[in-house]
Amino acid sequence: MQEGVVLQMRGICKYFPGVKALQNVDFTLREGEIHALMGENGAGKSTLIKVLTGVYQKDEGHVFIKGREKEAHIRSPQDAQGLGISTVYQEITLCPNLTVAENMYIGRTAGAMTNWHQMNAGAKKILDSLEIPASPQQQLGSCSIAVQQMVAIARAVDMECKVLILDEPTSSLDEQEVVKLFKLMRDLRAKGVGIIFVTHFLDQVYEVCDRITVLRDGQLVGEYVIEDLPRVQLVSKMLGKELDDLSDIKKEGETGPVDETGAPVLEARGLVSEAGIKPFDFHIRRGEVNGFTGLLGSGRSECVRAIFGADRVTGGQVSMDGKKVRIKKPLDAMKQGVGYLPEDRKRDGIVGDLSVRENIILAMQVLKGVFHPISRAQAEKYADEYIKLLEIKTASTETPIRQLSGGNQQKVILARWLLTNPQYLILDEPTRGIDIGTKIEIQKLALKLAAEGKSVTFISSEIDEMLRTCSRLIVLRDRKVVGQLTGEDLTQSKIMATIAGGDKS
Repeated sequence: MQEGVVLQMRGICKYFPGVKALQNVDFTLREGEIHALMGENGAGKSTLIKVLTGVYQKDEGHVFIKGREKEAHIRSPQDAQGLGISTVYQEITLCPNLTVAENMYIGRTAGAMTNWHQMNAGAKKILDSLEIPASPQQQLGSCSIAVQQMVAIARAVDMECKVLILDEPTSSLDEQEVVKLFKLMRDLRAKGVGIIFVTHFLDQVYEVCDRITVLRDGQLVGEYVIEDLPRVQLVSKMLGKELDDLSDIKKEGETGPVDETGAPVLEARGLVSEAGIKPFDFHIRRGEVNGFTGLLGSGRSECVRAIFGADRVTGGQVSMDGKKVRIKKPLDAMKQGVGYLPEDRKRDGIVGDLSVRENIILAMQVLKGVFHPISRAQAEKYADEYIKLLEIKTASTETPIRQLSGGNQQKVILARWLLTNPQYLILDEPTRGIDIGTKIEIQKLALKLAAEGKSVTFISSEIDEMLRTCSRLIVLRDRKVVGQLTGEDLTQSKIMATIAGGDKS
């Protein structure tokens, strides 16, 4: 191995039935560098990481780790951990029923012989050093998603790793927590740790990374020094084509005029749920794309969950097309023509053990009822139609959905709701953790649905994305609606001022 290199992967190949997930991929990680691994969903990033961490076995190729004269054979995650490779995945893989300290030391203690005092003291030391607002004795499940993510990172860091893999670690973090994470990453870089950083946030790549490796369709596009690869070129290499300015998205998929004359498609008055949001008013008209915006924890998801009946509603009333309706559970909303793509696709969206076909027809089958099953032939027809329409990359309709990339899983959930022909579709973080090409497709789809006369609520943590898709934004702070913005007020500065100043803005 070259001097200063901590990891070399050469000629890595991985095949699945009908799919060449990786084809002759090289990857080099140096000591004391933060290296971005970039590419669209389905490009092979997750597969390469799983080969490196022993989740998958490579079919061809070689892996070399600093400090070992011979090739490293990584047959399990335990092998990877023994070689100093630690991973923090996008979906938190810790145990919510255990304490923070137990999660940090699980697999590294002697079971019944554990020194609990020493374990809790060690956990507290690293939690304090990273300024993570959690107690060692606190049950992990009682922490926010953001804090759970930071605990996962703390566990990896405490294992004194040579190679730290961060797979979309910032997707659930707010700005302050991202700042803390980046400080930690820079500190580790200064100590010689090699960090592989997987993210879809281009700004973060250029803020913290030293090099970029780009994959596309399971093949290596190239490795680049960050200063030598402008953003527009990075996007072009990821997509394999020139990309128009993202600001043109709304222009290309411009919606028709919003129907301001009739009753709103849906109107809520004084709606409140057990999730703790303050009573709020909301309406959406035919042909409109609107959205909820605010900082992490502001109540965006809780508002739409209340509208859909996913959280128990404890007050307020809802009308559809001017008529009062009772939405006490998701099925009530579905029967009223409301669809909902949830924030957490792994937990609330996909059914991992079911096939792509079964996931696509799921909502339609629920609406039809258990005594009116959709025939196999009809289900396959639906699945084929939407796989083609949304360009879902899958080996077949029978592929288990868990084998698909995150972006393609998201498209399957979209297909599920489009099949029910909803009049009102709620998209909660539909582009989180997916590639920029699929993001653009989903944004254009939202605008296309509105142009066809449907209504869409679009939620995203990325303000730029909200501005590209929405004609009206409802601003939240501390689980309370603090303003609405339309027209010339739809600017990033106005949104931030409203979030900061609330009703005074």
